[in-house]
Amino acid sequence: MTDAALEREGGYPGRWLAMFVLIAATFMNLLDATIVNVALPSIQKDLNAENSAIEWVVAGYVLVFALALMPCGRIGDILGRKRMFLFGVAFFTLASACSGAAPNIDFLVVARLCQGLGAAIMAPQVLALVQDMFVSKERSSAFSMFGITSGIAIVSGPLIGGWLVAADVFGLEWRSIFYINVPVGIAAVIAGRILIPDVPADDKARLDVTGVAIIAAAFLLLIFPLVEGRGFGWPLWCIAMMVLSIPAFIGFYLHERRQDRLGAPQLLPVSLMRNNTYMLGGFIAMMFFSTPAGLFMTFAIFLQQGFGFTALEAGLSTIPFPLGAFLSAFTNSRLSDRFLKQRILGASAAMACGYVLLFFVVRGADAGIHILAFAPPLFICGFALGMTSSPLFQTVLSVVSGPDAGSASGALQAIQQAGSALGIAIASQLFFATITAEKAASEATADAYVAGFTTSVGYMIAALAAVFVAALFLPKIDPTGAANDTMLMG
Repeated sequence: MTDAALEREGGYPGRWLAMFVLIAATFMNLLDATIVNVALPSIQKDLNAENSAIEWVVAGYVLVFALALMPCGRIGDILGRKRMFLFGVAFFTLASACSGAAPNIDFLVVARLCQGLGAAIMAPQVLALVQDMFVSKERSSAFSMFGITSGIAIVSGPLIGGWLVAADVFGLEWRSIFYINVPVGIAAVIAGRILIPDVPADDKARLDVTGVAIIAAAFLLLIFPLVEGRGFGWPLWCIAMMVLSIPAFIGFYLHERRQDRLGAPQLLPVSLMRNNTYMLGGFIAMMFFSTPAGLFMTFAIFLQQGFGFTALEAGLSTIPFPLGAFLSAFTNSRLSDRFLKQRILGASAAMACGYVLLFFVVRGADAGIHILAFAPPLFICGFALGMTSSPLFQTVLSVVSGPDAGSASGALQAIQQAGSALGIAIASQLFFATITAEKAASEATADAYVAGFTTSVGYMIAALAAVFVAALFLPKIDPTGAANDTMLMG
């Protein structure tokens, strides 16, 4: 059944039932991105894991998701979106079961990498299937359901994770946070086979395999030493890997330029890489989204290992952040496409102020600190996150021409996820290195964790300062979504 046929019939007849399948899979994916943080101390203790390995449990998932997002979206066009969606859900579900059954930390890291791949396979197909199933007048309602689902998943992730670990359901402890995906995934695959329509694949679509390999190598050269360097004592090969990432990124650009010249498939169109506004927006997105990822990677460990919080208490303490992000959606909807640049500047500055407030709250922490002490700064940061995200994406994508719009959107999401992986690597590096140094100087455990966490928060403040400065150079967007200055390179 083609898109045109669906449009003539007023949309796919079973679209709303199929929609629930897509929402269930999306909820499972988003929940997994937030649920794991509060379980990290329990995982580390149970599996006797090194700090760098624990970092990979989170960073590995995000990194693979970021790298595979664009090519998997393209493969969905080639092989069929329903087929790719069902395979992605099944693969994610199997990887979740393997994560829960992990006998050691190495097995868990590999299983988490597979989870990230499964998420990347299913995620691009979801919105594409919505476009296929719904007529244009219904799509806004369908997309808004995903926004609500995202908010609920982000808010409930720490709560569900903390409760599962604290309740020790069936004696599974942290393993239950992964097993919870299994029944949902199985149900989604069975229902999806029945309810989701078969949309013909695009016979003309092709994948830039070489481009995928080059950009994956470039990110691996950058991220791997950031995570592992401290554990190895920063040997020369770690420095060399980071240096080599520079020519790898340049090589990716040269390869894509050659593909453009030959009229061959491109992973990221050269026209986007020549668009100053798009590239500047990509830098802003990478730096901006690196901060919440780094925050929650270190925050749960800081609370549980440094101050003896339970997993449930740690989960509860994070709720103001996603709550603020969820509530900001209402403000964004009222403002629509007005004051985009001003909102980016104002919200990024507010988020930096939230991190500064968090810095001083933690600096003054003592053994009797209460979870409510973190509520004001975390709420500010969460609200600012929501207020920045929408106008940033609107601004960056407004300068992209029609033929490149799909690639630009997918690439921007991948950059966002890559930024999360980078933030986890940098914040964790600062966090654990400072704790090790403080403990070597005979500092008390709580003091060492305070020093480690405030050092990582210092990175977040610096990153937001860079975001604010870079955002000053973004163009202003008029109410129709057109940029006053597209800042295209020649």
